[in-house]
Amino acid sequence: MASSEQPSSPAPEAARQGSSGDHSAIGAVEAVWRIESARIVGALTRYTGDFALAEDVAQTALSEALVSWPRDGVPREPAGWLMSVARRRAIDDFRRRANRDEKYAMLAHDAAREQATGDKDPLWDPDRVEDDRLALIMIACHPVLSKQARVALTLRVVAGLGSEQLARAFLVPVPTIQARITRAKKTLGAARVPFELPTGDERTQRISSVLNVLYLIFTEGSTASVGSDWMRADLAAEAIRLTRSLVRLAPDEAEAYGLLALMELTAARFPARTGSDGEPVLLEDQDRARWDRSAIRRGRAALGRATAARSGLGPYGLQAAIAEQHAIARSVDDTDWERIVLLYEALGRIAASPVVELNRAVAVSMAHGPQAALPMVDELAVSDVLAGSYLLPSVRGELLSRLGRTDEARSEWRLAAGLCGNERERDVLLRKANQS
Repeated sequence: MASSEQPSSPAPEAARQGSSGDHSAIGAVEAVWRIESARIVGALTRYTGDFALAEDVAQTALSEALVSWPRDGVPREPAGWLMSVARRRAIDDFRRRANRDEKYAMLAHDAAREQATGDKDPLWDPDRVEDDRLALIMIACHPVLSKQARVALTLRVVAGLGSEQLARAFLVPVPTIQARITRAKKTLGAARVPFELPTGDERTQRISSVLNVLYLIFTEGSTASVGSDWMRADLAAEAIRLTRSLVRLAPDEAEAYGLLALMELTAARFPARTGSDGEPVLLEDQDRARWDRSAIRRGRAALGRATAARSGLGPYGLQAAIAEQHAIARSVDDTDWERIVLLYEALGRIAASPVVELNRAVAVSMAHGPQAALPMVDELAVSDVLAGSYLLPSVRGELLSRLGRTDEARSEWRLAAGLCGNERERDVLLRKANQS
């Protein structure tokens, strides 16, 4: 069993670096892990009462699947197979711990009875999935953890992101993110955080952190930070599903509706965001007839619920309001860019960040021309607050191109391509540089 002292290998990396056998079986392992990892870890946490142990034995089961499935074939119930193996490894761990003899006896008795009677695994109860996953998120967002640790841990155990993806997302080395996750699990263990949904004020306090984590999961799905796919629609869909669950859990939380609105309105464009070969299609080139009108209606309805709270839109609500302006416009030229500039100004006052300022500059360029926006971008460049991010040179290249400063634009796009971790987006940047 992997020790919590050692960073365990996340599924995507393990799959790519591991067996050279049956690729379809490896693909099945990846797919099942991507979809079911959170449910498995959640059920194991409930079973063992130990979050770190649950994550370790789940990773062990994953490793065994990468060896077994290509050799023996994909089992009829892949998630159940992973769950059973993980549970056996948990029992093995309990057996080695003398101070857990009593619990081991109870678990072993249950396992023997299930084997004798042929009963289905009581841990794999579809009716408890929802609570398990939300409880897992709440644990990962516990106040004993730093904000960075909460996000990393949730993305790891709930969304199934690998260490490499997390490292790119946070612009830190892989060992740093692995150490961060290990420390987070040890902290949760030391604090004896229970596996349960918090109630009352404690639940309210954790909502903001949970919203932030769900937003980051959606962002990774909307524009993947690494890999050959521009989007990870499955990840974005999972973030939306979790946010809908959270809205049901906290129906009076306006910002939860704001985040749901932002996700729905953004996801509405997904059908038109990629071409036939998976290449990115930029906003100005998208066929708006392909936008998901049902998602737009759901997003606007959620934004209406956030607005109806009459407490003022928060960061997510304001971003949703910006997304709404795109959703209702018939074209880029038809878009109310003046209103988007105002919304970004409001967003900057309550949630200032270099990325918000960069987006405001883009909106200003669309409303008033590139010359008005270039000083804003240059100021960000001088401040070095977005060093290492491809976003700033990408936008700067666009503005310089519109101003006819072709050589400088080409240089910026090449710089952006060198910083971009997503292959699809990198191709777009290089194509702009080569065709300018």
